[in-house]
Amino acid sequence: MKQKIKTRKELLRIIKDLKAKGKRIVFTNGCFDLLHIGHVRYLEKARALGDVLVVGVNSDSSVRKLKGPKRPILPEEERAGILSGLGCVDYITIFREIDPLKLITSLRPDVLVKGGDWTKEQTVGKEVVERSGGEVVIVPFVKGASTSNLIETILEKYEKRT
Repeated sequence: MKQKIKTRKELLRIIKDLKAKGKRIVFTNGCFDLLHIGHVRYLEKARALGDVLVVGVNSDSSVRKLKGPKRPILPEEERAGILSGLGCVDYITIFREIDPLKLITSLRPDVLVKGGDWTKEQTVGKEVVERSGGEVVIVPFVKGASTSNLIETILEKYEKRT
């Protein structure tokens, strides 16, 4: 499963070859800190939109900038490793930037997918993908399924009560 995790350079070469073979490339990104059912359903729906699903995973430093100093719960290598165990995910790369614009610009996916907590207009990389003839798809959000909710549930159930 580790073979699914690629550097950006490796991934660019792979994607170029896949596109030459006429494969439809789907890209999504996120922190994926404490994988939950919402993530799994979202990734399965994303994969159904094309032939190959590439997932960009935020690095630990970018997660801290986005989510605060207590996050991520799991380090980037573990988050990528867990995602690599999902059959719907074909390739994973970790990106260090705060957003995936550079990665999207270099990969030029045919489909850019975000969850229902985003709009097409808010989606980073929308213009790049659409200019290249691709499309942006918003996948419905799974109500109540979030890492923040999962953390709250764990704290409520397991915090020491005095």
